[in-house]
This record gives sequence, structure tokens and C-alpha cells, in this order.
Amino acid sequence: CVSLYLLLGWLPVSLVQADITDGNAEHLKREHSLIKPYQGVGTSSTPLWDFGGSTLLTSQYVRLTPDERSKQGSIWNRVPCFLKDWELHVQFKIHGSGRKNLHGDGIGIWYTKEKLQPGSVFGSQDHFVGLGIFVDTFRNDLQGMDRSFPYISAMVNNGSLVYDHGKDGRPTELGGCSAEVRNQDHDTYLAVRYSKGRLTVMIDVEDRNEWKECFDVAGVRLPTGYLFGASAATGDLADNHDILSMKVYQLMVDHTPEEDSMDWTKIEPSVSLLKSPKDNIDDPTGNFRSTPLTGWKVFLLLLCALLGIIVCAVVGAVVFQKRQERNKRFY
Repeated sequence: CVSLYLLLGWLPVSLVQADITDGNAEHLKREHSLIKPYQGVGTSSTPLWDFGGSTLLTSQYVRLTPDERSKQGSIWNRVPCFLKDWELHVQFKIHGSGRKNLHGDGIGIWYTKEKLQPGSVFGSQDHFVGLGIFVDTFRNDLQGMDRSFPYISAMVNNGSLVYDHGKDGRPTELGGCSAEVRNQDHDTYLAVRYSKGRLTVMIDVEDRNEWKECFDVAGVRLPTGYLFGASAATGDLADNHDILSMKVYQLMVDHTPEEDSMDWTKIEPSVSLLKSPKDNIDDPTGNFRSTPLTGWKVFLLLLCALLGIIVCAVVGAVVFQKRQERNKRFY
């Protein structure tokens, strides 16, 4: 009965989904946004974006890597973001000549302390400080067949964690979902929302102009003053990794006086309620306890609740019958 009470008290909170902005131009922060015709990129008079590696700038897209082996490229905003609550919309395209399972490696979307640091994590450095969202197109862990690729996941790092390519980032994963983003005839979209300690990632990969939740986690702490960026890498296998736009929106959110008085630039990137890496090996999703319940989880919890009610009813009936028999004997 107690379990049923806790379950019913928990469900309404866990099923709430964050509302993604409709991209209101009024709240668009142009100094953090990459929009055609890509003014302010590279060597312009007022550079807002830097790029490096194999990145190629055209009038229609920013190609981080061509469909060639062993390439790395990135593009980074030069202006630190001091928004406490923000939302990033990324329009991208991953395509190439490789057949099924013969392509790689993917794109990293970043909100980090450092920029233009090439490395092993989708073209950017490991041991990064901040947030990384990974669109991984190649399966490395052949034992992890419980998920399909391409796969989108997230990781928060204070510089002490390593991204484990051999396990496709499972030990440090906050949450994730599979998404058919490769070789689509249309562009694909990803939205990253950070507000009041909650990180929500949404996708639109079917060109329906509708956001679908990938994952939603609470307990995330990110500072202000970090930089947005994107990177990509190829290895023995390759793909074209294109960024068409990156748009940052300010979210109008009220904070408490205590929150407003904090120095948000001093916050260390961290996550509460995150399971340990050892636990994530046993639980491949690596999810938070505060994430929304999926359909099968809700079904199992409701089934457990129903069984609990039946057990309570049976126990109550047995106790009532024994009391009746005792009263009859006494009489």
C-alpha cells in the first residue's frame, strides 16, 4: 500500500515534459547563432566564429568533415554565453557513400570552457569541461546490441572523466536515444534545452516540424560564460558532417533571489543523482532516477501497483476471516 502511494505520487512529476520554444526570433541571440550567409565566421571584420581542421565554409553549409578517412573539423562561437537558461537548435546533415554500418564517426555539439581543441571525442578534446551532445553513427561496442545506431547521447564533464569510445560512452552517459539521422533526403534537427538545472534534448529527424523527446534529465549544473561549438571526425570509415545552422535562444525564466545573487561563472559542471560508471555498465541507459518514465516502465509500475493492491486485499480478507472465526469461538 505504501509502494502504491509513492508510485501514484511520483507518476505525475515523472511524466511532465519540458516545453521547447518555437524559435521566437525575439529571443534569438545572434551573437551566439550561426545562420546563413554565415557572416562573422573566420577572417571577417567582426569574427563571431572560429573554425579549424578540415572544416569547409560554403554558402549553404559548414562542412566539418568531407566523406574522407581520418578527418577532423570544428567550428566554435567566440562569444561566451552568459545566459542562465538557454536553448540551442542545431540543423545538420550526415550523409555519405558508405553502406550500412560502414560509415562514421559522428558529430559533437558542445557547450564548454575551451574551444578549438582537436582531440579524440568526435573531433574535439577528451577531458573537456562542460557539456557534450554526441550524434554517434558507428557502433564500437559489439556487446551493446540493446540499442541501434545512429545514437544520440549526452555527457557532463568537469575535466576528470574520459569518454569511453570502446563502450560508446555508456559509462558517462546521462541519457540517450536512437535516431535515423543519416542519409535522409531532408535536413535533421536537434534541440538542447538547459533551464533551472534540467537538460532536455529533442529531435526532429522526420521533417515533420515536430519535436520528439530524446531524453530529459534533472540535477545538471552548468556555469555561464562557456562557448557553443560543433565538431566531427572520421576514422577508417567516413561521412560528410554538415552544420546548416546553430541558433541560441534566451529562455525567460524566473529565479529565486538566492539564485540571482550567485556567481554562475564559478559553478563547476556536475550532475546529481547520476549512477556510478560501474552501475552504468549494468544499466546501459545510464539514466537518472528523475528521467521521464517510458511506456514499458509505466506499465510495469502499474502492474506492480495492481499486484500490491491484490496482495493487500488478500491479506486484509485473511485477517478479517481469522478475526471472525476467533469471535465465533469466543461466543
